[in-house]
Amino acid sequence: MASKEIIDMFKRTLYLMVVAVFFGFTSCKNEESGSTNNQINAANDNRPNIVLIMTDQHQAEALSIAGNSNLSTPNLDKLANSGVRFRNAYVTFPLCSPSRSSMFTGRMPHQLGINSNSDKELQPEIIKTNLAHVLKDNGYDCAYGGKWHAPEVEIDCHSGFEKISEFGDLNLSENSIAYLKSKRNSKTPFFLVASFDNPHTICEWARNQPLPYGNITPVSLDKTPKLPINFEKSASFPEALQIEQEADKLSYPTQNYTEEDWRQYRYTYYRLIEKVDLEIGRIIDAIDDLGMRDNTIIIFTSDHGDGNAAHGWNQKTALFQESINVPFIICDKAGQYSNNILETALVSTGLDLYPTILDYAGITSSEELLGKSLRPIISTEHQLKNHDYVVTETKFDNKNSYGTLGRAIVDKHYKYVLYSWGKNREQFFDITEDPFEMNNLATTKEIAPLMDTYREKLIAWCQKTNDNEFLKRVILPTSSKTSSSELFDKPY
Repeated sequence: MASKEIIDMFKRTLYLMVVAVFFGFTSCKNEESGSTNNQINAANDNRPNIVLIMTDQHQAEALSIAGNSNLSTPNLDKLANSGVRFRNAYVTFPLCSPSRSSMFTGRMPHQLGINSNSDKELQPEIIKTNLAHVLKDNGYDCAYGGKWHAPEVEIDCHSGFEKISEFGDLNLSENSIAYLKSKRNSKTPFFLVASFDNPHTICEWARNQPLPYGNITPVSLDKTPKLPINFEKSASFPEALQIEQEADKLSYPTQNYTEEDWRQYRYTYYRLIEKVDLEIGRIIDAIDDLGMRDNTIIIFTSDHGDGNAAHGWNQKTALFQESINVPFIICDKAGQYSNNILETALVSTGLDLYPTILDYAGITSSEELLGKSLRPIISTEHQLKNHDYVVTETKFDNKNSYGTLGRAIVDKHYKYVLYSWGKNREQFFDITEDPFEMNNLATTKEIAPLMDTYREKLIAWCQKTNDNEFLKRVILPTSSKTSSSELFDKPY
């Protein structure tokens, strides 16, 4: 072969190698940035922008607009006053990764195979149906800043989002505002998620560790909140929860807490929420200042709550109201229920957020999904029913845990809870008369027929959603003609 031919072949090979490397490095960026064709097709698109703001470990009562005098959340209060606050919003799982994975796919965590923070992988076909991919395929730009954990801790290019800010609260509001400014004159609608970590750092405080976004200075006892009315554990406290709490001292380092320790915990928790409220306010103000508010839907929620000393519990995972009931606010300028608390609507954040966002984007969600859009509830003058009840699931799956499973059915009046083993594993509360879950009615003879209806609901739910693992742990109604053997797909 002539030397010139060899040189030419070498040049072509080198060129192809450079091209391959270039596209290898840029494939994630292209995937994050969205399709050029979609942007062209979406020119002059007048669909609304959608901004989802999230906190982590934020219980529903931890807002001053909810009547809590232990903290001040002026920015979230302002958002609620200009939109709708759903009082009865429940997560599908009171733990970061399962809850967040559910929110971005519209499926129950057990359907995703995400039952703990250590489960790190979704099926490829599920990833393709997450919010970012569906929105991007339909002409939206999608950007994400902060904590992901759905299920990976750090967001990656396969999520469909453009990452605008690393995991962490430092600079998250600044980077979110910079993104908003970059979209000010864009004709392409966008979906922006600003996902804050606080008040999750109460976990570090409980372990007497430094806080990553600044410590909170303790105060004298008289300046701390009092213990909650349901601080003491009831006589029917589930045995499984007691054992799980004792087994995982890193998550629940409160066995030797004094009353002052608990009150300082509560004081710190509320200060962390005030700190993140300030950052959220900056993003909301930027939307207003940039003239985007009239065509932007703002949604606020959290992935789960915190025990906050109720039932002697910190953190999450247990199915107490404090851990599963979260704030949920939608600000839609076209809505009919501004400055209104929707007392009656039941919301499953993991199931309903997904179709709600797609509905605002003009996209029909899959009929196989169990969630329902909240847009019709906001957009009509008549209150519509969303769900008859919602379901929350849980699993204790840390290194030293015993693998306890739990399921809760919550409606507007009652709450039925069942853990997979142990004494007092069945709980039944009248949450209208007993919102702090202090009086377990499960052993009350007069309530037995009513409890049977909730046992039936749980069995039907497990069968409908292929929750076969927990189906083996249900309690049959007293009048049931079903044999327990029929609940098992396999013995163990």
